[in-house]
Amino acid sequence: MKKYRVGIIGATGMVGQRFALLLENHPWFDVTALAASPRSTGKTYEEALGGRWAFDCPIPEKFRNVKMRDAYDIDGMNQLVDFVFCAIAMDKAATRELEEKYAASGTPVVSNNSACRLVPDVPMLIPEINFDHARVIAAQRKRLGTETGFVAVKPNCSIQSYVPALTPLMDFGIEKISVCTYQAISGAGKTFATWPEMIDNVIPYIGGEEEKSEKEPLKIWGKVNDEGTAIEHATAPVISAQCLRVPVSDGHMAAVSVTFRNKPTMDEIKARWASWETEAQKLGLPSAPTPFLKYFEEDNRPQTKLDRDFENGMGVTIGRLREDSLFDYRFVCLSHNTLRGAAGGGVLSAEYLCAAGYIKHRD
Repeated sequence: MKKYRVGIIGATGMVGQRFALLLENHPWFDVTALAASPRSTGKTYEEALGGRWAFDCPIPEKFRNVKMRDAYDIDGMNQLVDFVFCAIAMDKAATRELEEKYAASGTPVVSNNSACRLVPDVPMLIPEINFDHARVIAAQRKRLGTETGFVAVKPNCSIQSYVPALTPLMDFGIEKISVCTYQAISGAGKTFATWPEMIDNVIPYIGGEEEKSEKEPLKIWGKVNDEGTAIEHATAPVISAQCLRVPVSDGHMAAVSVTFRNKPTMDEIKARWASWETEAQKLGLPSAPTPFLKYFEEDNRPQTKLDRDFENGMGVTIGRLREDSLFDYRFVCLSHNTLRGAAGGGVLSAEYLCAAGYIKHRD
């Protein structure tokens, strides 16, 4: 098949670097532009990184000497790409402005950022769960005055361990969720070399994370309104979240307690997890995990170090399902935060948007 020409905006940050790794040999996507802030313009990718490459593997050779472009040169970028991934690190207002400028110019944006997540006509996609939210793109295009551009976002990394585990159980009538997430330092764009204070430490606060963990699932579980103009948030379940930073390089774990209106048996829950076939799998998207969910019967699994790379970091692992004295059940689950939770989730969303015809070749 003819490959899509892709740009990475914010290519020098940790998520941008992860995009570069994932796209180095992607079967559908060919990276034709790397962009960052104006201070990087004209430097090679390696020079712009300035020793900040965050991974044990080397910088992809095909990108090492690529000249960086100015992320604000939208016209110049548009000549090189069919769509862009955005992982630029700016404040929310500036990020939304930049992403919507790209979209209004006709370039689809698949964003890792939070700036547009709660905009009513912006789909916030986990393709296995709410792929149908993409149909709101037509209304967004009308608002922005474009026939081809749009912004689609992926959700916060912390919710992508437990929302997939709960979704197959929604028809049992989930009423209450209490969740505590134990989040890796790469979620803050850090390594132990750059954040030595995290060694032998736990920080019981991550700015804005608990609010996102309580609100974003309700958009994921919501629906496009009858007019097709906005995504209406679900009104239930009630979610209470605590989010802790822990001394782990990669992988977000969640401890979940849940109450149902119609309580299923443990065997019914496990059967749902084992049999869930998703749209991403049916379409054969290159990054789709098969299976998406895996339950461990062992009492001490999943473990971050052992299981975060399940299905190339795109799957979700679950364990320790048991009765709870305050709720109906409790369990733990785990996802890779910079793969499933960030760049990998963005790549999978782009694959779906291409397969469904929302992203097209420019020529």
